[in-house]
Amino acid sequence: MGAGALVVVAGGVGWAVYAKLNSNITPDEAAAAELARYEKERPTSLVRSAQNILVIGSDSRAGTKNRRYGKDSGTERSDTAILLHLSSGRRSATAVSIPRDLMVDVPGCRRPGGSRSKPMFAMFNYAFQVGGSACTVRTVERLTNIRMDHHMVIDFNGFKEMVDALDGVEICLTKPINDKAAKLRLPAGKVTLNGEQALGYVRARKSLGNGSDTDRMDRQQRFLAALVHKVQSNDVLLNPVRLYPVLDAATSSLTTDPALASLRGLYELARGVRDIPTERVQFLTVPRESYVYNANRDQLVEPAAKRLFQRLRTDTPVEVVDSSEMHHGPILDFSHTRSHYRDGKTSLERPHDPADPTPPAPTFRGSTAAENPCG
Repeated sequence: MGAGALVVVAGGVGWAVYAKLNSNITPDEAAAAELARYEKERPTSLVRSAQNILVIGSDSRAGTKNRRYGKDSGTERSDTAILLHLSSGRRSATAVSIPRDLMVDVPGCRRPGGSRSKPMFAMFNYAFQVGGSACTVRTVERLTNIRMDHHMVIDFNGFKEMVDALDGVEICLTKPINDKAAKLRLPAGKVTLNGEQALGYVRARKSLGNGSDTDRMDRQQRFLAALVHKVQSNDVLLNPVRLYPVLDAATSSLTTDPALASLRGLYELARGVRDIPTERVQFLTVPRESYVYNANRDQLVEPAAKRLFQRLRTDTPVEVVDSSEMHHGPILDFSHTRSHYRDGKTSLERPHDPADPTPPAPTFRGSTAAENPCG
């Protein structure tokens, strides 16, 4: 969105600025070549004007600025993965978190050194560790049967610097946080997080909430909703002085497929989504539960996951409901709903009325960017 705004005012800012920002973005040529190698096995796009983008948060410790978050082991894993679906006509945007501990089939992939790994049933983040973004894209496509039109990778420092360039992002905390592992000490209520605090907030797992990866993904989704609000505010998009450092930080931290690796590519993407109302920007996590053989791992809940993936693949609307409403509001009246999740927490479907030719849409636990936890 910010890149799109810059292109609109590029004449006033100057070609040098445009060229600088354009050159910041790193094209993922190696991934493009690897994906082309497996083109025949990849899913086909059913709705041409809809787009699916895989956003990957890398836990790389490479480089001076990333090394402070741990020892550089020479390998990277996907600390965060989000499948972003942009509907045809850009009526809605749906961001689906994929747990890093989800047990999946990872295909044989090209390693950084040129050798090839063997197919393996492993945790999802193993795909990025063994074969980078191309392996992760192929793993997601096999899991969902959805074609990934684009992908982008951002590391710790890039995320932090982008938040700092925005002068922080405001969130609301129901309880104070005093977390030594995440290096966070925050009061309850409205809090503006700087880049370092934001990184700790979205990455913390063991000592915030219930310690689960699901709780961590919920926090990531709430933060992204707040980020959407901040970026959409006029004092950012319409102020070149504030916009430039945001764009410089964002573009410097991005590695994308070649089609997106330019301001023009990002602008074409942003132009279609900047007017989506916040109530149609949705966040949810794939229906998951504890893996039957290891409680510290996840597995998909079926048929809820297949229904979600099928709706995204066919560009059929997805409805989300806040978890509190699902437990306390009228939608969780079990006399009128049928659960697709073993514990009744993830996907609900109202019984079909034979007189109504339109089948009911499943509802998934999630949130929208319009929701304000601060009231």
